[in-house]
Amino acid sequence: MNKHIFFLLCLCFLFSCKKKPERIIADFDQIKEKKELTIITLNSSTSYFIYKEEPMGYDYDLAQDFCDHYGFALKVKTAENVNKLVEMLNNGEGDLVAYALPIRSELKDSVTYCGLERISHQVLVQQANKGDTIIKDVTGLIGKEVYVEANTKYDQRLVNLDSELGGGIQIRKVDEDSIAGEDLIEMVSLGKIKYTVCDEYIAKLNRTYYRNIDISLQISFDQRSSWAVRKDSPLLAKALDDWFKENGNTPVYQSIIKKYFELSKQPFDGDYEIPENLPEGAVSVYDDLFKKHAKGTKYDWYFLAAICYHESRFRNNLVSWAGAAGIMGLMPRTAKSLGLASEDRMNPDLSIGAAVELLDRLDNIFRKIGSNDERMKFILAAYNAGNGHINDAQALALKYGSNPYIWEGNVEKYLELKSNPEYYNDPVCKSGYFRGGETVGYVNNVLSTMERFKARAAK
Repeated sequence: MNKHIFFLLCLCFLFSCKKKPERIIADFDQIKEKKELTIITLNSSTSYFIYKEEPMGYDYDLAQDFCDHYGFALKVKTAENVNKLVEMLNNGEGDLVAYALPIRSELKDSVTYCGLERISHQVLVQQANKGDTIIKDVTGLIGKEVYVEANTKYDQRLVNLDSELGGGIQIRKVDEDSIAGEDLIEMVSLGKIKYTVCDEYIAKLNRTYYRNIDISLQISFDQRSSWAVRKDSPLLAKALDDWFKENGNTPVYQSIIKKYFELSKQPFDGDYEIPENLPEGAVSVYDDLFKKHAKGTKYDWYFLAAICYHESRFRNNLVSWAGAAGIMGLMPRTAKSLGLASEDRMNPDLSIGAAVELLDRLDNIFRKIGSNDERMKFILAAYNAGNGHINDAQALALKYGSNPYIWEGNVEKYLELKSNPEYYNDPVCKSGYFRGGETVGYVNNVLSTMERFKARAAK
C-alpha cells in the first residue's frame, strides 16, 4: 500500500475515534429508570454558578428541587451561549434546557417549551440615592446618556426606542471585552455612569447587591421565556409542567425566589462597634477562642478575628443568603468536608477550629506561592470564593502573560474578569461565572481590619 494512502487512512481512523459528547436520548420513563436528569444551562448570576465550591443559581436550584422530588441525581452541562443550548439539547447531550429560552416561533419545531416560564421586560437601571431625580417616563431619556453592551438586545431596544421618540437618546455602546452587562449596573450604583438597561429579573437580582438603584421604569413589552425539552420528550415536558403547577407556591419554591431576588447580598450596615465592656485591647467576646485556635499555627489570632468580622460581625446567629452560617461563615458542604455537622457551625469553638483547618487546606493548595504574606491573599480569596475560582484566575493570568503567583495587578485582575463570558468560558476555566469584585474587596478589607485590630491592642 502506498505509504501516503496508509498515512491518510491512519489519520481518518484517529479522527473517527475522537470521543464525541455522550448522547442522551431519553423521555421521562427512561430518566426515572436511570434516576438521573442532565440539564443544560448557562453560567450566569441567575441560572448556574459555583460559589464557595457549591453549585447554585435560580434555575439550578429549581432543577435540583424537581430532582429531589423524584429521587433523581442531577447532572449539569454548560453551554457557551443561548444558541448552543438548543444545539446541545437536540444533539442529545442533555435532557432539559434549564434556562429561560426566549419563546420564539422558529424554535417551536425543534423544542417543546415547558416547566419554568418567565415573563419579563427590559428596565432602565438608574441611581436612586437621596436627592436623585428618578426618570419615570421614557420621554425623560431624551438628552440622557444610556450605556449598553454593543450588539445586544438591549442595544437594539434602545435604538428602536430612540426612533419611537423621534431621536435624542444618547446611546453609548460599550464593546470592551472587560465590561459585561452587570458591570454596567455596578457602575450605575457607584455613580460612574447614570443609566443602563437590562432584563427585569437581572435587575432584581442586582438590586440585592446594590440597594441604591431604581429599576421601576419599563422600556419594553413583556417578553416570554421558558425551559425546554426535545420534541421527542413529551412525558418529561408534562412532568415538568405538572410539577411547576403543583409546586409554584410551596415554601421551598418561594424560598428559592427569595434567595436570589430578595435577600440582600450585603447583610452588614455600618461598622462593628466594639462593646464598651470588653477588656482593653480586646476586639470581641471570642478573642480567647481565636487565641486558642491560632496557637501553634502560622495564623495570628487577629487574622482569624478579622475573617470572623467580615463573615459575621461576630454575630453567631447569622445565615447568609447562600447558606453560610456561624461566626466563621462556613458553607454546609465545606463544614461536612471538615468533619463538622451542619448545626455545629453555630458552635463558635467548633466553627473557629474548622475554619483554621480550612485555612491549612488552602495553604497547602497555594503552597507554590513562596511569600507567606502573598500566599495569605490567595488563601483569603479562596476562603471567600472557593479555590476553584482562584485557580481559574491563576490559569487566566498565566495564559495572558501575568504572574499566577502574585495577587495585586495579576490574579486579582483576572478574577474580576470572570464575570465576563469571554473569560469564564475560556477552556482554562473550570468553575465558570463569578462576581470577582466582591472577593477582591474581601481580601483588602480583611487585611485592613487585621491591622486595625492589631493597632487597637497596641494602644
